[in-house]
Amino acid sequence: MNTLKAEKRSMDIKAKKLRREGFVTGNVFGKKLAESIPVKIEKAAIEKLLKTSHKGSQIMLDIDGESYQVLIKDVEYNPLKGQVDEIDFQALVSDEKVHSVAEIELVEHEKVVYGVLEQFLEEIQLRALPAALVDKIEINVGELKVGESIKVKDLPIYQNKDIDILTDPEATIVTIQEVHNAPEADEEAEESTEA
Repeated sequence: MNTLKAEKRSMDIKAKKLRREGFVTGNVFGKKLAESIPVKIEKAAIEKLLKTSHKGSQIMLDIDGESYQVLIKDVEYNPLKGQVDEIDFQALVSDEKVHSVAEIELVEHEKVVYGVLEQFLEEIQLRALPAALVDKIEINVGELKVGESIKVKDLPIYQNKDIDILTDPEATIVTIQEVHNAPEADEEAEESTEA
């Protein structure tokens, strides 16, 4: 599990000023915390973390030497500057189910030769105890044929009794559509240009 170092942030200093100084601001909240903890984290540390972790990932957050097992709850990007402005964490409690998301990752899409691969869902909403949380769901699409699709209810995770899937079970994640530009028309066009 990744560990991220953070410092408690004084609310006297504006977030904008901290961002100019190379920090990302954030908050840690949770049922067992008396109140949320405002934090600041070095931008380089956040960028490194987000290469391997994302929304829905569990990490250890070290705030001034005190460790918290947290879930990355929300990441706010600044599209103009192409950087993270704000990141929020939920402190986890081992016996409390939490809402989270699992990112969908399609694998072996290069094997789809006939048809067009269309992905409709990027993530699945779920609720689970910290020990059962997943942050990524890999779906092998290499065997899919034209007209076939995978729905939420088709995923192995949907059968896991420790995880409550909150996304509609009938929602289509990925499908293979027929290619609509007919090759015969292309060949005829080529022949007419050759003539």
